[in-house]
Amino acid sequence: MESLIVAGFVLLSYLLGGIPTGYLTVRWMRGFDIREHGSGNPGTANVYRVAGAVPGAITLVVDGLKGWVPVMLAQRLFPERTLVVMLCGAAAIIGHDWTVFLGFKGGKGVATSAGVFAALMPWPLACSVAAFIVGYAASGHISVGSMAGAALLPVFNVAFGTPLPFTAMASAAAVLILYKHIPNIKRLFTGKELFLHDNK
Repeated sequence: MESLIVAGFVLLSYLLGGIPTGYLTVRWMRGFDIREHGSGNPGTANVYRVAGAVPGAITLVVDGLKGWVPVMLAQRLFPERTLVVMLCGAAAIIGHDWTVFLGFKGGKGVATSAGVFAALMPWPLACSVAAFIVGYAASGHISVGSMAGAALLPVFNVAFGTPLPFTAMASAAAVLILYKHIPNIKRLFTGKELFLHDNK
């Protein structure tokens, strides 16, 4: 019975993570499909560029909560089950990246991953956010900041003595984020990467 409860909560975490915030917000506030504009990504940066600051902020906050809420609930429901907590966090990230609600196509998972790791490892995540800010400020590209923050999160985990399973999870999430940013990396090398205020 307990295994069924765990499986159900992991599935719920996936479905919560899969809520297409950017798509729904732009549909509601602007009346068009965000996937047909800008970079085509339903994440915060593209929503901000195409639809404006308010839809972008809503997307950022809700996408972060999609990762934070499942992990916080799992920590309370299964306080001695670290693996279950990690599975719920991973499910939320996977749900965002490959959401069933948009034909298994989603965002890059940056905000949702940040929400997951804010619950699991707040201090390393805070340092990762600082790395994101530095990367963005130095380059002018959200993608560079996102990749910098993701890549350095495992390093900050080691520095803070975070338990190895959480560090391994952060490393896997970093690889996934970098993988999702391959199109951005290609555009960076060709000088075609969008800035935050492009397409507005």
